[in-house]
Formats: sequence, C-alpha cells, structure tokens
Amino acid sequence: MCLTAASASPARCCLSPSSAALPRRLLHHLFLAPAPARPLPQQRCIPFHRMAQFWTQPSLDKNKALVEYLKQYGAVRTDKVAEVMETIDRALFVTEGTPYIDTPMPIGFNATISAPHMHATCLELLKDHLQPGMHALDVGSGSGYLTACFAMMIGPEGRAVGIEHIPELVASSIENVKKSAAAPLLKDGALSFHVADGRLGFPDAAPYNAIHVGAAAPEIPQPLLEQLKPGGRMVIPVGSYMQELQVVDKKADGSISVRNDASVRYVPLTSRASQLQDP
Repeated sequence: MCLTAASASPARCCLSPSSAALPRRLLHHLFLAPAPARPLPQQRCIPFHRMAQFWTQPSLDKNKALVEYLKQYGAVRTDKVAEVMETIDRALFVTEGTPYIDTPMPIGFNATISAPHMHATCLELLKDHLQPGMHALDVGSGSGYLTACFAMMIGPEGRAVGIEHIPELVASSIENVKKSAAAPLLKDGALSFHVADGRLGFPDAAPYNAIHVGAAAPEIPQPLLEQLKPGGRMVIPVGSYMQELQVVDKKADGSISVRNDASVRYVPLTSRASQLQDP
C-alpha cells in the first residue's frame, strides 16, 4: 500500500503537456511535488494528453496502454512483468477513482492500492523468484492485485498467498480475483487469501521464494526472515517517516544481505486496531 516513491536512475515522464521531464529520483514523488522541476535538455517527455486515451478504450486496452506508459517511464523493463500486468486488469481491483492513472487509490479501511509504478518496481525486483512452481507471500495484500500477479507468474504448480488483517479486505480481494484472469488459480488453491497479522507472516505455506511487504515496518520482522527460503528474496519498505524500499536476499547458507533500492512512502505495517483509527 504505497503512497509514492523515489528512485535514483533516470527515466522520463510528464505531469502535463507543458511540464518538463524529471530525473527518475523525483518521478516517484510526482504526486506530492508542489511544482514541476526545471527543464532538462534532450529528454523526451511523455505527453499527459496520451493518458486521456485510457478513458476512451475498452478496459483491457486501457490497461495495456497503462503498461506501455510504464515501459516508457522505465518502471516496466521486462516482457515477463509487462505480460502479467497486461493480463491482470487493474480496474478490477480499484473500487473508486480512475484505475489507469499512475497514483495510489483508496480501497477502504484506511488502506490503498499502490501506484502502478510501484507494483511494476516490486515485480521487477522479484521476477526471478516468481518462477513456475515457486512460493510467494504478499503481506498486506489489500485489493489482491499484486498477489494475483504473483500467482500468474508462478502458475498452478506454485503457491501464492496473500495475508491481510482486515477481514473485509480479504473478502473483497477474493471477489476481485474471481473477476480476473487469476480466477482459476484461486479456485484450484494455488492462490489463496487469509486474515493474518502480516508482521508474523504465514508459516503454513513457508518457506517462500519471494516475499513482498506492502506496508512500512520500523525494522524487518524476524518471522518474515525465518520464512524466507535460502536463495529467496524479500522486498520491504523499512522506516517510519523516512523510508527505504529494501531488497533482502537470503543466501544458501542462511546469511542475509540487505540493500536499499529507493526512497519511498508507504502506510505503516501495524495492528488492525491502529490501522482502523481515523488518520
């Protein structure tokens, strides 16, 4: 449930036809920035008017156009990630707002579905650990979108698990997936959603080749480290106000390496009671 993020390598994007391209470190911050950055020469800008095409095309065409936008932006870099994001229609998982704009959207209960560029970023970071037959855990699964993407990537022989501590969100995510291309995997049990405290993980399907955490923890929860399979990878935002998207790799001998991928802003990984308090 990401609000926004920042990354260090260059990319291209625009806020409007008259705004200039920004360095990629600022791109993830577009929706919080008070004003556009100064123009950078020799960078091609993606006109905002192209986004209007999303509202005049059939749903899957709009979704594909969003993925094409993310390719030009630099968030989608591989065919594997592009294919799964084109297959799982984001509109089925967004309860209000415009699903094909690159921004987070509310899904109720003080939760959000992350912006598409953050979904793409996490899928790219985890793609090698989402091979057919592998196991994946999505902590704070929210709308169910990213868990459905995981399931499509690892296939019927694998296991994709989404956990969320709000029962109503678990129920709605199941209904969302039933309308999507991942519905057969849900029916067969390769994809499942459970009410659980994300800080404790989900031991029943462990160990996991891939773990994604969709909310920021003050530190990496030990149960998640224990449930990560040797050779596996976890992507998790860590910090309070100042957060970093950390990439956690567990080596074959069980040792852990951690690197920062981007500065981000996520909602906190917290208890159900705390999340349901008025912001």
